[in-house]
Amino acid sequence: MIQLIGEFECKLDTKGRMVVPAALKRQLPEAEREGLVVNRGFEKNLVIYTREEWNKKMQQLAKLNQYNLKNRNFVRQFMRGATELALDAAGRVLLPKGLLEYAGIEGEVVLACQFDKIEVWSKPVYDQLMGEDMGEDFAALAEEVMGGFDFGGMDNE
Repeated sequence: MIQLIGEFECKLDTKGRMVVPAALKRQLPEAEREGLVVNRGFEKNLVIYTREEWNKKMQQLAKLNQYNLKNRNFVRQFMRGATELALDAAGRVLLPKGLLEYAGIEGEVVLACQFDKIEVWSKPVYDQLMGEDMGEDFAALAEEVMGGFDFGGMDNE
């Protein structure tokens, strides 16, 4: 599993192309050869996966019982708009118009790396989402999410 890190601000050109930042491109050595896949995120954002990580997601989805209506609906929604991306000679990817419209992305974009994927956000939406001062709320969230987590013998305070 790859471990992508970083947060990058980019701009789309008038055709919907985005230059992949050099620092991010270095973390994606196989992307030029194998390509990337973009699809809808769970919020109004997009998600980019390496081909390897996308294939893992597909293997997981293939194990779902296709006779179950909820499973079929989830697969449809998850796969909706999924598109292969290829880096051009200038290191750009063309983001599909329909996906850009879904995420409300125009012009400025934030790429937020999370483990094995890259979330793609409209910069104003991301700034609003992350600009909310969580203060003590973030500490409470950290305690709720991570407080009872077993860190393999480490002292859990």
